[in-house]
Amino acid sequence: MEPFTNDRLQLPRNMIENSMFEEEPDVVDLAKEPCLHPLEPDEVEYEPRGSRLLVRGLGEHEMDEDEEDYESSAKLLGMSFMNRSSGLRNSATGYRQNPDGACSVPSARTMVVCAFVIVVAISVIMVIYLLPRCTFTKEGCHRKNQSMGLIQPIATNGKLFPWAQFRLPTAIMPLRYELNLHPNITSMTFKGSVVISIQPLQATWNIILHSSGHNISRVTFMSAVSSQEKQVEVLEYPLRDQIAIVAPEALLEGHNYTLKIEYSANISSSYYGFYGFSYRDENDEKKYFAATQFEPMAARSAFPCFDEPAFKATFVIRIIREEQYTALSNMPKKSSVPTEDGLVQDEFFESVKMSTYLVAFIVGEMKNLSQDVNGTLVSIYAVPEKIGQVQHALDTAVKLLEFFENYFEIEYPLKKLDLVAIPDFEAGAMENWGLLTFREETLLCDNCTSSVADRKVISKVIAHELSHQWFGNLVTMKWWNDLWLNEGFATFMEYFALEKIFKDLSSYEDFLDAQFKTMKKDSLNSSHPISSSVQSSEQIEEMFDSLSYFKGASLLLMLKTYFSEDIFQHAILLYLHNHSYGSIQNDDLWDSFNEITNKTLDVKKMMKTWTLQKGFPLVTVQRNGKELLVQQERFFLNIKPDVQPPDTSYLWHIPLSYFSGGRNYSNYQSVSLLDKKTGVINLTEEAQWIKLNVHMSGYYIVHYAGDGWDTLIKQLKINPTVLSDKDRASLINNIFELASLGKVPLQKAFDLIDYLRNENCSAPINEALFQTGLIYNLLEKLGHMDLASRLVTRIFKLLQNQIQQQTWTDEGTPSARELRSVLLEFACTHNLDNCSTVAKKLFDDWKASNGTQSLSTDVMTTVFKVGAKTESGWSFLLSKYISEGSESEKNKILEALASSEDVWKLYWLMKNSLSGDMIRTQKLSSIIRTVGQRLPGHLLAWDFVKENWNKLVQKFHLGSYTIQSIVAGSTHLFSTEAHLSEVRSFFENQSEATFRLHCVQEALEVIQLNIQWMEKNLQTMTKWL
Repeated sequence: MEPFTNDRLQLPRNMIENSMFEEEPDVVDLAKEPCLHPLEPDEVEYEPRGSRLLVRGLGEHEMDEDEEDYESSAKLLGMSFMNRSSGLRNSATGYRQNPDGACSVPSARTMVVCAFVIVVAISVIMVIYLLPRCTFTKEGCHRKNQSMGLIQPIATNGKLFPWAQFRLPTAIMPLRYELNLHPNITSMTFKGSVVISIQPLQATWNIILHSSGHNISRVTFMSAVSSQEKQVEVLEYPLRDQIAIVAPEALLEGHNYTLKIEYSANISSSYYGFYGFSYRDENDEKKYFAATQFEPMAARSAFPCFDEPAFKATFVIRIIREEQYTALSNMPKKSSVPTEDGLVQDEFFESVKMSTYLVAFIVGEMKNLSQDVNGTLVSIYAVPEKIGQVQHALDTAVKLLEFFENYFEIEYPLKKLDLVAIPDFEAGAMENWGLLTFREETLLCDNCTSSVADRKVISKVIAHELSHQWFGNLVTMKWWNDLWLNEGFATFMEYFALEKIFKDLSSYEDFLDAQFKTMKKDSLNSSHPISSSVQSSEQIEEMFDSLSYFKGASLLLMLKTYFSEDIFQHAILLYLHNHSYGSIQNDDLWDSFNEITNKTLDVKKMMKTWTLQKGFPLVTVQRNGKELLVQQERFFLNIKPDVQPPDTSYLWHIPLSYFSGGRNYSNYQSVSLLDKKTGVINLTEEAQWIKLNVHMSGYYIVHYAGDGWDTLIKQLKINPTVLSDKDRASLINNIFELASLGKVPLQKAFDLIDYLRNENCSAPINEALFQTGLIYNLLEKLGHMDLASRLVTRIFKLLQNQIQQQTWTDEGTPSARELRSVLLEFACTHNLDNCSTVAKKLFDDWKASNGTQSLSTDVMTTVFKVGAKTESGWSFLLSKYISEGSESEKNKILEALASSEDVWKLYWLMKNSLSGDMIRTQKLSSIIRTVGQRLPGHLLAWDFVKENWNKLVQKFHLGSYTIQSIVAGSTHLFSTEAHLSEVRSFFENQSEATFRLHCVQEALEVIQLNIQWMEKNLQTMTKWL
């Protein structure tokens, strides 16, 4: 694709129309469209501005493309449409018309035939109407159907398929795979063969396993007692990616058998399975690369296998490659042998016992930097021109590997640990055993352009994936319903490790931020328990959300705080030792805690209240002399506030930590377990104020009834440092969330943050800017610019001193540097305190030096955003993005480009990223989020998603984390009934599986809550802000 130019880009007309202030669409004028029966108000259909234009002129339904483009441009420029005569319509019609007054009488036979046709037509219409809409979609219906169990699946050859369930039967266990692959990463094809050693756990004739997209040419079977191969027939059932092999003899329990399957397939162009892509190196030469991403269910697309996490086996992998390429897999390389046709076959040592989703292999041009750690060779791989950016990752990985080995008291079991930066990779990273894969931006660090925030991200992602080598790889959940046992533990250990060995990074601030956002998601009806039944590919994909990661991690933090760090460590060591190389479920973890604590508390009973029900508790506390009266209920943002939630039986076992202030600030901490709806906590002395959930160590929100909030507000104004920065941030979060719930007036929340004049820590300021930013965005998108401006002015007055103290350098602690980034971006975004002038001067100097002059890495994004406001600045940034080799700098440039107010530029960015021409498709979700955050892009982003929905699902898969991000990023700031109707209508017209996605239901809830918030608070804010 050619570089961006305004005169070459034709923006779709519906996107032009929607790129204005959000407003209610015009109502259909019923007076101009008379009907036989008048419609009730609820029956009137709104036609959103982004749907279509009805233009008469050229024919019955057609419009000349040049005229269409002209009208779109005219609409954008505010010009009136030209009036077109509709007289051409009648004269142009091709139908013969009867003369006026002519009529004829039909025969009796004709009338009978017509009546019959009408009856048949009505019957067909009724049948279609009564069938669920998903009947006619590609995905089909996923809802439970009582009759489905009676229907035997039919294989592609017309024969009966001998298995009718989503999960594989457990009659056969794979023991060992020998996988031989010959990929051609230029033509995007590969040939393969796999030899699978199996053992029946019960007698059977059928072998059911997974295979997706393979052209299977030959299948042979051999028993352990016979060396004779027998060719067997394979039945395929693509709807569930399953194949069935009917054995030539009964398979006996405990005996060993061997399958050999020869096949060929295409290398995927999506980000799943064995996929490939091309990229340009520093000399603009086209290069090819192939990698794998098998989690959760894509190993089946690379080779036939038992593709469920509980089916663990060992793997021997051989890959044939061209000589200029490097091939990597989970295990160290055993041998490299030239082939007769001038290629090379690499064989890797047999792996440890592991699940199929952890198998990995890579083929491409790479270099590496390595270091030995207690007999394990740690290596960082990157494309050759970026090998100079791997040192930070290597140093971090070495320290983290040593920490985890010591803490878990289990040595890393492999002889090598590779971390590979892949030029095009959807996930942030993947924990494949021994072969960790990363986006370049989450592994590579450039000393000149990587900010402290960039370095923190790299450290966090490496810590997360290294933790997985124990939690997830060594010990694996049996099924995806317990994914949180993998991801929750890895997330918890990620932050725990960084706090131990990189304490200056203050990573707990990021954890708090993620925890707050997760709780907002968990307060909706569309949430789900972190341990949930999953019985479809979409449901499995959806488990990879912030609940599995951060709610899971938050529950582990709560346990560690409640029991003490020592007890917590002993419990998880027991868990790891007891289940190494095995598969586990929820109860196995709680049994370990019960054993360590000698069952002084039934941990299983306690934690099931957190893992098996969605949501979290709201704890209300009121001081009564030396008593604290506490009660719990579900914190639930109800989209129907006049209707009580259907289920009020939610009850949690809550470890309540509390911290009180007396006359002389004789503060103390204590913990009490609330396992009933109400309870009483006795204090040793009467407290002037009380703070529950110390350091936000528990997964709940607190409401301070009576004068509780007033006493805390008073204390914050007198001396905020009596409370930790975590506590101050949690108070800000809790009071704004309670204002959304209607428990406290919004004005009281603003009264609390008045203390920010004396705040110097990142966590509280970040949370205050986040909460008030949500309000600003809602006001701005509805065109309440004066009120939005008054809100910004109020916040600026609170933070003016801190903003004016900032320098445009990289000086200070990591936390202070991150705070500088946040404050200066806030000031420049809203043109406050001469910020934009300084940033513009820095940008112009950098541009004049052709990008060679150094900029402070911590304020680089802000400088680029200011520079991108001009035509020349935006174009220069785009050219630097295309030529720049540092991923850190490219990310900052891309965020600035996507912050433009030019709709053509925004559309071009999204379109180009989707095609992957200049901007990698892996960047698309972040581009959509950025575009959807500001005017005029938030309507444009949604229109782009609608226009390209099928392409997005094909590229990223329905239910995936990327699709979740795209849906949320393009809809979360809508706040009108019209857009609620439009979003609902769009997804209702997709498959039922799509409409029922958690992210879709969440999007609808968020829009409804935005509408409610505006209705409840707009007038109030107008009066007092």
